Amino acid sequence: MIRRPIYNSFAVSRHLTSPLSRFLFSSSSKDSPHEPMESNQNPKSPFGSPTRVQKLIASQSDPLLAKEIFDYASQHSNFRHTQSSHLVLILKLGRSRHLGLIDDVLAKHRSSGYPVTGELFTYLIKVYAEAKLPEKAFAMFYKMLEFNFTPQPKHLNRILEVLVSHRGYLSKAFEVFKSARLHGVMPNTTTYNILMQAFCLNDDLSVAYKLFGEMLERDVVPDVESYRILIQGFCRKGQANGAMELLEDMLNKGFVPDRLSYTTLLNSLCRKTQLREAYKLLCRMKLKGCNPDIVHYKTMILGFCRQGRAMDARKVLDYMSCNSCSPDSVSYRTLIVGLCGQGMFEEGKKYLHEMISNGFSPHFSVSNCLVKGFCSFGKVEEACDVVELVMKNGETLHSETWEMIIPMVCKEDDSEKIKMFIEDAMKVEISGDTRLVDVGIGLGSYLSSKLQMKRKNARDRKRL
Repeated sequence: MIRRPIYNSFAVSRHLTSPLSRFLFSSSSKDSPHEPMESNQNPKSPFGSPTRVQKLIASQSDPLLAKEIFDYASQHSNFRHTQSSHLVLILKLGRSRHLGLIDDVLAKHRSSGYPVTGELFTYLIKVYAEAKLPEKAFAMFYKMLEFNFTPQPKHLNRILEVLVSHRGYLSKAFEVFKSARLHGVMPNTTTYNILMQAFCLNDDLSVAYKLFGEMLERDVVPDVESYRILIQGFCRKGQANGAMELLEDMLNKGFVPDRLSYTTLLNSLCRKTQLREAYKLLCRMKLKGCNPDIVHYKTMILGFCRQGRAMDARKVLDYMSCNSCSPDSVSYRTLIVGLCGQGMFEEGKKYLHEMISNGFSPHFSVSNCLVKGFCSFGKVEEACDVVELVMKNGETLHSETWEMIIPMVCKEDDSEKIKMFIEDAMKVEISGDTRLVDVGIGLGSYLSSKLQMKRKNARDRKRL
């Protein structure tokens, strides 16, 4: 199939001599007697019915050849393409990314006097979006007006989505938004949400908030997403109190906030150390129709632990279990590390037992934190219990943990326990770990000096 442009009628007629073309361009006298004459058939046209030309254009796999056929037929004064021929060709050119040729087809469509449909512009906006051509999408709004077509809100929203997704096009999106009402296009809730989200992400919270106020003034009803966008915007700026006011307004108007709104607010309150307000919010969630999930509880546990309030974090973990929400490994790890940070190692050890009994594998940082804590207070037995518990569960210990525990066990002078820990340490698959080797060297020196001391004592007793 020829893909280069056709500049003479002979070349085109050569393209139109395929069996399908001969059938479509045959004269009406050869039509079946049972086939009614098509209403748009022009007997003076050498091509026959425009519908037949439309079928030929639609059947071409090469969009450039389809355009050549379209252009050649357009040159004849007695021929007029159908409206569907324009649409079919535009779709072909759009799919094949021959975007430069679409404007020419649109101009011919306009001069033909056919009315345009919203479907055509919906597809064109999609084509420009996929081709990452925001300038074309921007121009499409005004192109629709040139065609005396009033854009629908869905066209406006899609154009805005394309523009705000590209850096530097927010001002153009706002320009289209302001022009829309002047041209009879009424922005809806989705329109405002798109712009509010874009301005919030652009760190223009004040503009987003003004848009929210304008929405209420123009009787455009906000939805849950409208509030969530602004709540996230306030939290991103560290204005948790402003976000709380929005949440209260939302609840007073009968909206049920989504989980993401609560997560954002809880996280913001915790970071602002407003833990009392955060805990109240967590307790109110269920009453307001939104059951807290694992993310909300983990946010509170982390918030309390960061502020050195591990006992309050423990209450949250116990509270979530009573509300049919099972803690996960991250919840336990955060709590245990928090308890160790406050010197409550026995409490941490208790939750380690609970963690393992619930089927979770503790991260090595958990056992390391507990062993380090117990060893720092000389509680070797408790440290050994942690090691044994973790090892029985099939977990490996970090080399730093062995580095701490082995010297402590050696000082206890319990040969059986020393033997057991050396055997366990040798099972750990750590290759080339310098600290563990240093521990082994230190242990060897310790045992050697211990043996020499025993021999010296034995010689002294014999002399006496």
